[in-house]
Amino acid sequence: MVVGSATGSAKAYDMRETASSTAYERGEETKRTIVCCSSRRSSRSSPSVDQNGRVDWKLLVEPSIKLARDGFEVGPHLAFALSTNEDKIKNDTGLSSVFVIGDKLLTKGDTCKNSKLAETLEKVAEKGAKAFYLDDVAVNLVNDLNNAGGNMTLDDLRNYKVNVTDAMFVNDVMGFKLQGMWSPSSGTSGFAMVMNILEDYKNINATDKNLVLHRVIEAIKFMLAARMDLGDPAFVDGISDVVKKMISKPYAQKIKSKISDDTTHTPEYYLSEYSQLKDQGTSHFCVVDKDRNVVSMTTTVNYAFGSGFMSTSTGVILNNQMADFSIPTEESAAPANYIKANKRPLSSMMPLIITKNNELVGVIGASGGIYIIPAVIQVFLNHFVLNMTPLEAVKSPRVYHKLIPNQVLHEDWEVYNKDHILLKKRLKTS
Repeated sequence: MVVGSATGSAKAYDMRETASSTAYERGEETKRTIVCCSSRRSSRSSPSVDQNGRVDWKLLVEPSIKLARDGFEVGPHLAFALSTNEDKIKNDTGLSSVFVIGDKLLTKGDTCKNSKLAETLEKVAEKGAKAFYLDDVAVNLVNDLNNAGGNMTLDDLRNYKVNVTDAMFVNDVMGFKLQGMWSPSSGTSGFAMVMNILEDYKNINATDKNLVLHRVIEAIKFMLAARMDLGDPAFVDGISDVVKKMISKPYAQKIKSKISDDTTHTPEYYLSEYSQLKDQGTSHFCVVDKDRNVVSMTTTVNYAFGSGFMSTSTGVILNNQMADFSIPTEESAAPANYIKANKRPLSSMMPLIITKNNELVGVIGASGGIYIIPAVIQVFLNHFVLNMTPLEAVKSPRVYHKLIPNQVLHEDWEVYNKDHILLKKRLKTS
């Protein structure tokens, strides 16, 4: 999360999950041993609330309690997620208790309730962080997880810390100033790298659209390869050097010289040494208040419905962020992202604040795991270069690339019931 003040300063709040204190490098079986996905967002004593909050903590939590207790109508997006994860949901007692009635999944128009989560939130509203880290919520959560085959200790919760620093600052990216997250997020560095490559082409808005998209895709491929040298700087030496290289204009010029306007290549050409991050999902929101203070926050349980496990005593869905680490036994695993106890995995998240001439011009971020950085790049270009309105910039279909497989994905949207639903992605080998 990035929090910016009206004065132009910004703080980065690294709330990335950490591996359990018992996790280890060759940890294929540790997919459920990640800590603090929910606790980081439920802490009355968290630095962001202490330093920036104005509203009484209980008042903030009340709407969430009401939603969990009284329920909400299942919309098309949740209905789609449920239908495509039926086995995961029905195989877990906790998830089934919330998302299954009889033997059928909830569908669009049904009411979804989570009474156990409402009880948990009531305790958090009353006691703040103490309820989650020290009291019965923590004990029940750890017991439920370990009884299901996980591996977490109470100390994993109690020792978790939000890392607060000055936001990562990147000056003069197409004339804009960026304030974002440091590694293990790859978002700010990756965004700056691609934009610096594209800026070197000049006159993007006067170039054929298909050629622009080709250049965007090629730049993204190089960026995806470069980011796999990033990791948790508390555990990996040389991360600052990787960041400096990725955001430098000379490096962007070097990469641009490798891009041909009429040719694509195999993944190896893009300096790819390691397999890509397998992150998914996320939710993102941006807030600007009347004083021009801003928040850009990305949060996630990773895959849809996280690890496929809900604590039956707390109503909390556990994430599967361990899947974001690299494992040495996997093909072309990235050493900078190997599992270590208490380490934070690499991510694609990129909450971002954008200013120009010391004026706030944008607060941006996205969901979608590996698609986050390409999505933000294209929305930025649509609005700030092609002069689309913010809504047009977001609604415009986008292209994506994962480097491996060597395919371009192109969004194919159709309007359904006043909601924009992604029906399919068209593939094209590139």
